[in-house]
Amino acid sequence: MKKLTFFLLAAIFFFGSCGMLQSIMKSTFPYTADVVVPASATIGDPHTVVSTANSYDQDFTKDGNNANQISEVRIISAKIQSKNPSDYNIGNIAALRVYMAKADGSDEVLVAIRKDITANTGNSVVLDIDNSHFLDEIVREKSVRIRMVYVLRKAANVDAELKISLSIGAEPRER
Repeated sequence: MKKLTFFLLAAIFFFGSCGMLQSIMKSTFPYTADVVVPASATIGDPHTVVSTANSYDQDFTKDGNNANQISEVRIISAKIQSKNPSDYNIGNIAALRVYMAKADGSDEVLVAIRKDITANTGNSVVLDIDNSHFLDEIVREKSVRIRMVYVLRKAANVDAELKISLSIGAEPRER
């Protein structure tokens, strides 16, 4: 029984370091960023907010031991939801674009967009992704910058904190 347990743990450890498993696992861990839509934002004008995104998994960073085992990193899903107040209607926003970049703002790439947010959407919206760009170099950085450009349909009397979730996927690097 001890031999079986040892071999099972060894197999899990071995396969856990493979790029393919990292690819599968990574796609389940989103980068998240909190942005604030101020109550003072004007209706109909484009506004920009910038935030730093956090990831639950740091294996893509330069200090991570698996950064060189993956490639072709792309966005696979994107979502925005109300955080505070939790019942803020995302429909107050008419349209938005989400960009991802290195912390210094370089290599910025459009990753998600929503042009047709309906007025009574509620507190959560799935965004249309743009996965035509590889994000390999961006997600290997210690810090990732998220920039959201939005146009308000309706003003609110409070600042609204929104959470942007960007899930990513990757392929194992060919050797």
